[in-house]
Amino acid sequence: MAFQRLRQPLFTPVITPGFTLQRTDKLFAIGSCFARAIEKALIGRKMEVLSVAPEFDSFETINKQVTGRGFTNKYNTFAIYNELRWALDPATECPRESIVDLGDGRFCDPHITPTLPLANSEETWRRRSLVELVNRRIAQCRVVIITLGLAEVWRDTITDTFINATPVPELSRQYPDRYEFHVSDFARNFANLEAIHALLERFGHPDVQFVVTVSPVPLMATFSTEDVVLANTYSKSLLRTVAQEWAAAHDNVHYFPSYEIVQNSDRATTWEEDLRHVRAKVANHIMDLFLDTYLS
Repeated sequence: MAFQRLRQPLFTPVITPGFTLQRTDKLFAIGSCFARAIEKALIGRKMEVLSVAPEFDSFETINKQVTGRGFTNKYNTFAIYNELRWALDPATECPRESIVDLGDGRFCDPHITPTLPLANSEETWRRRSLVELVNRRIAQCRVVIITLGLAEVWRDTITDTFINATPVPELSRQYPDRYEFHVSDFARNFANLEAIHALLERFGHPDVQFVVTVSPVPLMATFSTEDVVLANTYSKSLLRTVAQEWAAAHDNVHYFPSYEIVQNSDRATTWEEDLRHVRAKVANHIMDLFLDTYLS
């Protein structure tokens, strides 16, 4: 009975698997910071996860308590699609004008998460090349895990490109009118996922299987006029619906209920003290359920 399961510290939903995962399968996780938790849990279970790139471990982060891999987080479907098409499709590339010269010897790449110190042009482009090198490995992976994070997005009005996250203060001060805030809708997010599907059908593994999930990590703040809790509810509800419709549209797209597991578990068990990030044991519970469901 559902009410009995809801009384447990960690909720366990009933899931019907749509494909079978082999131990030899390569996996790639892309999306919000929850993708990093998924990677860590899968690596701990001896799965081969190509999005976990040792090349990133050498990066020195601004916050010494986070790893260099955090700068690969992709918080919206626009950013996920951008990174994959720039990596896989030879007819596209990251617009050079979108990498911004701050005028003091430092450059900013707004397509990555700002966990690394701003650097000169050479280092900034080296990082970008490295990101694209690692993202190309997705073509080797039979299983692609996409974690959807945010519906609030920012558009670069000069390049007509949506960026990954809120512009860093240096960008906002120097170019106050360049970046435009949007609350994205169902149609745009669904179109982005459809474009990702077409891209990997063309350039990816011949039997690619997508697992889409919604990150339970809530908004820290909102740039809309709504209360942040209301804005977060809209964002997660929208992305949850998009994920469901995308899975319904394709036999090789499968929704996995990470969001529901966290939201229906005991709060004291689920969350770190910041009430934003899930505890490691919760990520492990989610991955145990994932492997129990899909692994042959």
